[in-house]
Amino acid sequence: MKAFTLIGTAMAALILAGCTGGSGSSSSPSVSPAPGAAGATGDFKVALLTPGPVSDAGWSAMAYDGLKAIQIDLSAEINNQEAKDTQIRDAMRSYAQKGYDLIFGHGFEYNEPAIEVAKDFPDTVFVSSSGGQTAANVGAFRFYLEQGFYLAGYTAGLATKSGKVAMIGGDDVPSIRSTFKAFKAGAEAAKPGITVIEVFTGSGQDIAKAKQATLGAISEGADFVIHQANAAAQGVFDACKEKGVWAFGANLNQNDNASGAVVASATIVAGPAFLNLAKSVKDGSFKGGIALMGMDQGAIDFVLNPALQDKLTPEVVTAVEETRAKILSGELTVPKDEF
Repeated sequence: MKAFTLIGTAMAALILAGCTGGSGSSSSPSVSPAPGAAGATGDFKVALLTPGPVSDAGWSAMAYDGLKAIQIDLSAEINNQEAKDTQIRDAMRSYAQKGYDLIFGHGFEYNEPAIEVAKDFPDTVFVSSSGGQTAANVGAFRFYLEQGFYLAGYTAGLATKSGKVAMIGGDDVPSIRSTFKAFKAGAEAAKPGITVIEVFTGSGQDIAKAKQATLGAISEGADFVIHQANAAAQGVFDACKEKGVWAFGANLNQNDNASGAVVASATIVAGPAFLNLAKSVKDGSFKGGIALMGMDQGAIDFVLNPALQDKLTPEVVTAVEETRAKILSGELTVPKDEF
């Protein structure tokens, strides 16, 4: 593992398994207030850039929960918008020119643009979810979501009847590949020789593509499916419901999805992490660097769906809880990529 430079005392409480953006329109984005932020005024201003809508009940929604925590706790003026590809630098510059103190880019793809733009705005702090580049006013943080994905894979490996499980991704980026690597490791630890199908659709927004990819994996025999598909995750859940197989939620707790197909979720608890970072910026203690945070700090969880727990045998549930305990104690180190 690379050595990590802690981002100040408060920032040391952070982490993030970045998921992310991908292709999109190259037109300049419009800046609009975050829901509930219209008319907000304050001496501390925080912006959030996401690769998809904050209504996606997953990756982008998780970050928006963190933004709202900052608004409530610090009485901050907040704003958010979708920004992808060539939109990213324009959006960052626009917020910085408007005097924003902290600009979050929620994904690996925001790290390099932040390094570039930050040079022109030394009084603004830029932070990306994942990424390896830092500067005095640029940081990166990642949640160790791989731990939750490992437990999902372990569950799938223990419970599969077909001996085949699947991973459906939207955009093919390092952060998503790292969580898939962990899911596969968990599945193989539970059931050596298991077949783990991996598919990327190229879009975290296209529900139809996600559904077709999932149906394809199911046709190959997959009976448990996990996703990193952002807003397109609904296509994964719909396909699982249609074919009577089980899905895992990701990033947020998606166990209550209307499909009724989500047996458990690998989740990120974003609020405290985002809030601690914002406090370090506001009080002037922020120092550019990279921070990692996992299950032992309460930032990552694996949540079984109580409504579907009878679909897993007591032996499976017990084995998963024992594996969780090994991760928490440090006895088991879940694999993750550095990027």
